[in-house]
Amino acid sequence: MQKFLSTNEKKYKSLLITLFILIIVSILISINAGYIKIPLSEVIATLLGNGTPSNELTIFDFRLPRIFMALLVGMGIAISGAILQGISQNPLADPGILGINAGAGFAIVLYMFFFQGTAFFTGWLSIFIMPLAALCGAFLAAFLIYTLSWKNGRVTPTRLLLVGIGINAAFGAGLIIFQMKMEPINFMKAIIWLSGTIWGTNWTFVWTLLLWLVVLIPIAIYKSRVLDVLKLGESIAIAVGANIEKERRFLLFISVALAGACVSVGGGITFLGLIAPHIARRLVGARHAKVLPLTALLGALLLLLADTLGRVIFAPMELPVGIVVSILGAPYFIYLLLKSV
Repeated sequence: MQKFLSTNEKKYKSLLITLFILIIVSILISINAGYIKIPLSEVIATLLGNGTPSNELTIFDFRLPRIFMALLVGMGIAISGAILQGISQNPLADPGILGINAGAGFAIVLYMFFFQGTAFFTGWLSIFIMPLAALCGAFLAAFLIYTLSWKNGRVTPTRLLLVGIGINAAFGAGLIIFQMKMEPINFMKAIIWLSGTIWGTNWTFVWTLLLWLVVLIPIAIYKSRVLDVLKLGESIAIAVGANIEKERRFLLFISVALAGACVSVGGGITFLGLIAPHIARRLVGARHAKVLPLTALLGALLLLLADTLGRVIFAPMELPVGIVVSILGAPYFIYLLLKSV
């Protein structure tokens, strides 16, 4: 038994190290992806402080902020999806599918509609207004989902998912109504943003999002045992003394906060929170103490690769990262749906 546990720990550490190496390699590839090609030797020289001014501008002011933003957004959305799947006990749960992303997007489109998007995209207050608007929309969606799912003193996982899909559709209809009334330029900005575009590509946005993740992700990992208990079923969870509804509300709050903060700078990215947790569970099993860190690294790697592909496939035109993730994630979602029915 001891030998088996030791082997599992070695496998887990090997997976973490492998993902770290893959992320570093992906960062180097992504730095050189785009309209301006920079040889690897010049990239390394620039990172070491010996680059030309033009290379320093391209790498440090444009590409690195976007790369780190993709890593952070991928981590946040992936963890959010893992938590939602844990509290809903449904493998198809995802912030985009349940309507949390749609709620955040609806709030931001409302802001753009009433303020014509000027302060949103150019004003220094956008650094604070954008996450606030997204979080308000995400929490509104979560509140509606949780309230409408409540029946006979509790929330059932199936009801939570079905209500979430309905809320997603409702917010989607609201988005279309307001988009049709927007000015053409703001309409195009909203379409691109909702498609999932990492647009907050400066270091200020990176540090702002990093603060959210540094606080929320450790809390999620600390609550991993609660997710394990919830997986055993409500009767067993109650028997071991867990306050199911209190824990579920708190974990839902963490998940919504992560999704809202990431959506505010990454747009409507769907399916990433579905794919990454599933891959992690296939690799290390169901224990959330191992699943959550691995999910974060997988989410970061997948979104960075998707963003890099989006910049390369139709260069010099960019394909929104949300579309790339959806192209990859939709078939997997259909597979899971057919498998679970």
